[in-house]
Amino acid sequence: MKLLSVWALAALAAQAAGAAISHKLNGLTITEHPDPVKRALLQKYVTWDENSLFINGERLMLFSGEFHPFRLPVPSLWIDVFQKVKALGFNCVSFYIDWALLEGKPGHYRADGIFDLEKFFDAASEAGIYLLARPGPYINAEASGGGFPGWLQRVNGTLRTSSPAYLNATDNYIANAAATIAKGQITNGGPIILYQPENEYSGACCGDTDFPDGNYMQYVEDQARNAGVVVPFISNDAGAEGHDAPGTGVGEVDIYGHDSYPLGFDCASPYTWPSGDLPTDFYEMHMEQSPSTPYSIVEFQGGAFDPWGGNGFLACSELLNYQFERVFFKNNFSFRVAFMNLYMIFGGTNWGNLGHPGGYTSYDYGSAITESRNITRQKYSELKLIGNFQKVSPSYLLTEPGTLSTSAYSTNSDIAVTPLIGSNGSATSYFVVRHSDYSSQSSVDYKLKVPTSAGNLTIPQLSGSLTLGNRDSKIHVVDYDVAGTNILYSTAEVFSWKKVLNGKILVLYGDVGEHHELAVSGASSATVVEGSSSGITSKKVGKAVVIGWDVSETRRIVKIGDLKVLLLDRYDAYNYWVPQVPSSGQNPGYSTQETIASSIIVNAGYLVRTAYLSGSELHLAADFNATTTVEVIGAPSKAKSLYINGQKVKTTVDKNGIWSTSVSYTAPKVNLPTLKSLKWKSIDTLPEIQDSYDDSAWVDADHPYTNNSEFPITTPTSLYSSDYGFHTGYLLYRGHFVATGEESSFLVHLQGGTAFGGSVWINETFVDSWDGNSITAVYNTTFTLPTLKAGKEYVLTIVIDNMGLDEDWTVGSEEMKDPRGILDYTLTGRSDDAITWKLTGNLGGEDYQDLVRGPLNEGGLYAERQGYHQPDPPSQKWETSSPYTGFSKPGIRFYSTSFDLDLPQGYDIPLYFNFQNSTSPPPSYRVQLYVNGYQYAKYVNNIGPQTSYPVPEGILNYRGTNWLGLTLWGLNDDGASLDGLELVSTHPVLTSMSEVESVDQPKWQKRAGAY
Repeated sequence: MKLLSVWALAALAAQAAGAAISHKLNGLTITEHPDPVKRALLQKYVTWDENSLFINGERLMLFSGEFHPFRLPVPSLWIDVFQKVKALGFNCVSFYIDWALLEGKPGHYRADGIFDLEKFFDAASEAGIYLLARPGPYINAEASGGGFPGWLQRVNGTLRTSSPAYLNATDNYIANAAATIAKGQITNGGPIILYQPENEYSGACCGDTDFPDGNYMQYVEDQARNAGVVVPFISNDAGAEGHDAPGTGVGEVDIYGHDSYPLGFDCASPYTWPSGDLPTDFYEMHMEQSPSTPYSIVEFQGGAFDPWGGNGFLACSELLNYQFERVFFKNNFSFRVAFMNLYMIFGGTNWGNLGHPGGYTSYDYGSAITESRNITRQKYSELKLIGNFQKVSPSYLLTEPGTLSTSAYSTNSDIAVTPLIGSNGSATSYFVVRHSDYSSQSSVDYKLKVPTSAGNLTIPQLSGSLTLGNRDSKIHVVDYDVAGTNILYSTAEVFSWKKVLNGKILVLYGDVGEHHELAVSGASSATVVEGSSSGITSKKVGKAVVIGWDVSETRRIVKIGDLKVLLLDRYDAYNYWVPQVPSSGQNPGYSTQETIASSIIVNAGYLVRTAYLSGSELHLAADFNATTTVEVIGAPSKAKSLYINGQKVKTTVDKNGIWSTSVSYTAPKVNLPTLKSLKWKSIDTLPEIQDSYDDSAWVDADHPYTNNSEFPITTPTSLYSSDYGFHTGYLLYRGHFVATGEESSFLVHLQGGTAFGGSVWINETFVDSWDGNSITAVYNTTFTLPTLKAGKEYVLTIVIDNMGLDEDWTVGSEEMKDPRGILDYTLTGRSDDAITWKLTGNLGGEDYQDLVRGPLNEGGLYAERQGYHQPDPPSQKWETSSPYTGFSKPGIRFYSTSFDLDLPQGYDIPLYFNFQNSTSPPPSYRVQLYVNGYQYAKYVNNIGPQTSYPVPEGILNYRGTNWLGLTLWGLNDDGASLDGLELVSTHPVLTSMSEVESVDQPKWQKRAGAY
């Protein structure tokens, strides 16, 4: 037996784990990586060919949505979002990890509590959702710094390049994050099936930046492999450019993918679809760039971000509405997309300063699931129709996309058709139909000309024409297999189908008034077994029965042999759900052909989460927003009784075997406090402008240099906040000098990011403010000073609202390094070194005090540094005053109050803090609202647009005491008061959701060293 060397044994072990191994050879460090073929053999769970991925050997289309756990910091609510994604017919979620929240101090990685990734993985597993992990290190994501921690501003090297300083800075984060991801891989029984190294590594802004840099990408990939990641790597190119695709060399990924946001981010004109924005060449580019991998769109537009001063997310939701979904998503299907991830499916909230300056607190994104986790009726439901169709149509992945035509498949040139022709492995073909002018708001009649197993047919065959309404698209199926029954064609769209004990069920839908035809091969007749037969015709044509009908608002069921076809109006179809019934246990499991086949069809209104069998009991977990008739179609043969949310219900069974019951809904009484009537306590949170204030504990801004390699200083010492460890929230500066009496003005150059504001005092005298606007990130002005006395000491106090750090996916732009604070200044008649500066931000800077809420949650105001925004501050001796009364001179005050809630259990009740702005022009003031210590509103009265701030249960204690902390900054001479602030609820939902657990809410404790 030949003995193996220690290195050889280590190499074998590393290969078994899918990791890289380093060893010394002739004095050089050699890093060897597992051979891709060997890794594929070891990692047998996720493989792929040119058509699709295989999960455990089964071909699967991945329909995915983006969901960021850090934007919903209540882990017990993650399962709610996952279940709502699962109910769409989706099988995957993509998630980013925000480095800035996990490594607020270099070398100190924390991912516990609300940042615990493993809890996120567990929730995905419970819901039966696969995961694509996207840890960065750069994520963009409209997050502060694109997810980069602020201390990267001090890295002396270009970010996202092979600069050793940058690469070394990423090592600790990726080693920890990727190791956690590795634990959650499918190889370890977890939900993670794909890993994205880097994000949108797709272009460089500057001629001296080495791009593309295969060595850099390889380093990022090696970091993940070294941490134990063995699932395939997928890329997310910022456009279909082919960067790092397989075959491009060092740093190539396993599966190439790109993103696409065809309608952009201008929500000002939500009803305008510009010409030329619908992608038409994606499939051709894919075949040029990565023909050996499944076509993947890793981010496709599911909404839009909105900037300060924007139009609000309702406008974005309207721009990217259900019509957008019909046209643009189905257009992607015409390219035989095999992985499609919608950004976002649930946006969440930029709580605690985690957002970048281009956006405000809300990150609703106009998503199908709103910021308060509500289901949007049309947008969510339309997506559910598409998602459930792809779930039961695996033959789609074996088709061959053809050329779009306005004549080959349609009798009307106003109609464009893209064929997906069935291959030898599947006879099924799909025809994606849209308007030639994709933005058309006309209604167009046409006939469809398609090849079928019965020959070339022009459809409808019996009478009439098909109709395509405004901004619509349809997928017509040909030779579509329903459990052995061949649907020769259907012009009505397929929602779902299933095999039942004595036959099969097929659910079709169309818009009211549309004419449709269905042809079933091998059948002899059709019979209407539910609803009116008026307007339904049938005829034997060749070897098929052809049924024609006009869509009505009332459901009708047609029986053709052992097939029952439900003919639905689209809006009725919105009420249907297809939950998986697991073979054992209560959780649905992942989507496989077995679990899909075990699904049932339920007509139940607002939401059906899960279904399971317990002996002969069929259990449904469902939510209701109104009294609802519930129907179970295709109940399992073992089921004899029905339970809804744990309660047995009385059912009737009709002649078609459909179970029916009713769930009554009565809106609960929701008692909320009137915030204005609460007892508010108040304290000045800008004591720094008082003559008696002592700032000796503050940080000296005395660096005669900056660590920021991109922005050399022009002042005697650096006044960049990140040079001193302050990266988030309000910043305060104090500049000391002794006057000569000749100083008449102070020129200052401030940078705080888009929509920032700032105020300046000299001693206790207010000088002036920059109120901010929706577009200005840098402000340069000259303030007139009052007459100063020679020989007297003066202090300039400057408050700056840091709106977050900039982001830019373009390599070399270094926008993340745009400093915050004072860029330059001039005191007339004096040299710049006449002023000695101190500064502060959040207490401790990178040694942040609140390890529970993370490094970004609080800023540099006195009340924040003292921790008074946390529950139960020492307010007994504070002044009794209200933010509704406010104050009448420039300054900043902190207000605190508490209230109790006792909301009814069993309901999901969204709560919002709504600000009112009744004065025109709106006065300039800024508010931060803390809820039980979590900053959940950054309100800028004179800029907007956000006035309504949802706060989830778990941050709010629905049955307990809650503490509010509010900072009010009046920027002008008349101070500030709130026009209005109310706590309101929207329509409660009777829910099957588990009890929400409140997150950790540490109370105030005296902070050591607080100043």
